[in-house]
Amino acid sequence: MNPGPQWLLIAAVAAVGVLHTIVPDHWLPIALMARQRGWSRTETARSALLAGTGHVLSTLAIAFLVWMAGVAAAKRVGAAIDTASSFALIGFGLWVAVSAWHERRHDHGHSHGDQALETRDRSAAKRGGSSRTALLLIVGSSPMLEGIPAFFAAGKYGIGLIAVMAAVFAASTIATYVLVCVTSAARLQSIEFSPLERYGEVLSGAAITLVGLAFCVWPLRR
Repeated sequence: MNPGPQWLLIAAVAAVGVLHTIVPDHWLPIALMARQRGWSRTETARSALLAGTGHVLSTLAIAFLVWMAGVAAAKRVGAAIDTASSFALIGFGLWVAVSAWHERRHDHGHSHGDQALETRDRSAAKRGGSSRTALLLIVGSSPMLEGIPAFFAAGKYGIGLIAVMAAVFAASTIATYVLVCVTSAARLQSIEFSPLERYGEVLSGAAITLVGLAFCVWPLRR
């Protein structure tokens, strides 16, 4: 049997994993949050790993749907999830920006003793954990429909090839997520925005909102 087609399918899902992941709506929200929250490289890499894993699992779930309901149904479901993810990014960014804005106004309107500062820090830490979880759920839930046809075509070669493709797809996607997020966050953290630092979280939320809005108005696939 000629192994050429099998290798081509494996290469296809690897390429999709890399090329789709470098689209800004996947890594930019994580990089922005990493810069604003002061995440270490390890924290950023862990967040990217979780988001990439979610991305892989959602894609493989849609691939399974292809077998159960057909390509057309899978595309409809995937497109609906993409749209929902874009709206969720918009809502998430607005939540971050508005919460930070209100906190900033409160800081200006009140003097803070040690106890007040401690309470504010605890509140910020709690919101930071919640925002990280929400962001990873949003970013990681959107599937890569571009890779689905390759899995569908691999069906005639058996479950072994599909398993190899799934492993290669997962590795390329997650590795790209981690590399791009860590690199981008490090570059952002090296840039000083001294006059704007006090409003950094507000601006980060606004930027995430704009990313979600852009991919809602101009989706990659229709």
